[in-house]
Amino acid sequence: MDRRALPLNSANLRRFRTALLSWYDQHGRDLPWRRDRDPYRVWVSEIMLQQTRVVAVLDHYARFMNRFPTVESLAAARETSVLAIWSGLGYYQRARRMHRAAKVIAREQGGNFPRTAEAWAELAGIGRYTAAAIASIAFGEAVAVVDGNVARVVERLLGLPMGREAVWTKAEALLEPERPGDFNQAMMELGATVCTPRAPQCLLCPVHGFCQSRGAEAARPQSPRKRKQLGYVLARKNSAILFVQRPADASLMAGMWELPAVLPSQVKGDGPWARLRHSITDTDYQVSVFAVSPDELHIFETDGRWLTRRQWERMPLTGLTRKVLRRSQLEPKANVAGPSRLLKKSDKQIPRRLEPPRNGKLKDLLRRD
Repeated sequence: MDRRALPLNSANLRRFRTALLSWYDQHGRDLPWRRDRDPYRVWVSEIMLQQTRVVAVLDHYARFMNRFPTVESLAAARETSVLAIWSGLGYYQRARRMHRAAKVIAREQGGNFPRTAEAWAELAGIGRYTAAAIASIAFGEAVAVVDGNVARVVERLLGLPMGREAVWTKAEALLEPERPGDFNQAMMELGATVCTPRAPQCLLCPVHGFCQSRGAEAARPQSPRKRKQLGYVLARKNSAILFVQRPADASLMAGMWELPAVLPSQVKGDGPWARLRHSITDTDYQVSVFAVSPDELHIFETDGRWLTRRQWERMPLTGLTRKVLRRSQLEPKANVAGPSRLLKKSDKQIPRRLEPPRNGKLKDLLRRD
């Protein structure tokens, strides 16, 4: 491990902040929720980005904002309409809680958004990270954020694994109080695009000179993923398709609509019409879809509703169901912008990193003069 790193005392801490923010100003991705400081747009994006990649969020964010452009329109909507727009993003409790919080803001707070992280944390679905992110980005409150990307950056700067609370403490000490929202986004951006988990691009890092680790840490053990098999039937009657609704008390995707589930042994004749893969949290599914006629449905003892395309497009379908419908060319593919157009704000050269002195020490990282 290379120990030649600048100690972040008060003088060098200013240089660290300047280097990071200069890099972010030039190379931060041009994302739609970054184009203004509107608290509603920031809030929606932060909820969608929980455990979800940016590229997966882009199309859903555009459709959601088109359908619910204000907190008042979201609060006035039915839950089924919110879930229908959210469909495909997963973790549907996020949408339900955001819907409940929108009603509080619109009806109890007169459409006025909380301005502090403490106040945001009182709303449904808002945890410590999300509250700090919204308050710092939309209202300039000087509070740090810690997500997976920020935690990785801080731990590599220090060169050692840290507990969650210790990371929050160090992130607060690093924070640029004059531009807290931009600084928080810069830290997250650095972790997402440069200081990545497995292949960090250290030579391109704008704060390379302050880093204790300068490279990927040893891989942490991960639990093996589960593997399961699922079967569904795709039944058509004229222009309608048969759907069933998941139980309201289901542990996953409660109340959502999907194709009828079957065991492959229940289906006679030819093999599956389609096979595909699907993943939810820690489980990988091998999915078989069987095309059946309405006359064969009595075999499966399933109750459901026949819905035309105009109807099911407005229904909250599970992400897997939409994937099957796309495979059958019944639903158009999402128009998601590729990562190449989101990588940088410009093609300008990344600012030269700060070179550390040969006798630099990091043991007093964050020490102030």
